[in-house]
Amino acid sequence: MDCAAIGTFGNPIWSKEENMSVAVTLHLLAMVIWVGGMFFAHNFLRPASQQLPLEQRITLWAGVFRRFFALVWISAITLPVTGYWIIFSQMGGMAGVGLYIHLMQGLGLLMIALYTYMYFGPYRAFKRMADELLFPEAGMYMLKIRTIVTINLVLGLTTVIVGSAGRYI
Repeated sequence: MDCAAIGTFGNPIWSKEENMSVAVTLHLLAMVIWVGGMFFAHNFLRPASQQLPLEQRITLWAGVFRRFFALVWISAITLPVTGYWIIFSQMGGMAGVGLYIHLMQGLGLLMIALYTYMYFGPYRAFKRMADELLFPEAGMYMLKIRTIVTINLVLGLTTVIVGSAGRYI
């Protein structure tokens, strides 16, 4: 029944089109939040924060990371769920999709893996150092976080290009 919610007496609550509008909207919002957030942080917030003393910079980034990473977790769960929802309800499964979908999936899973490593590795250490007011040590972990975010930003922008233009290339 195309993943549509089932209502009273087995009647679908949503049509196939409404079902896809929800899936695509959630998918795009999750990607915009994640990739757009990285783009903003890397290209605007990071350069502006360089003017702050180290203690203020670490405090600023600790607050930014705490808020942003909560939304990245939601995005990292939403993207594969909605992606597979679209693939299996609209495109006939993985065998029915083009190479660009496989590429988008691979890049997305790599982004999630890098984010998970960064969150439980360098970010956890950064947070501990920032909480203990060990600012130089926190700064070292912040550099590792920035490297991973830069890689994920490039992967994310590539994924956006592949996902939006892939069928036409």
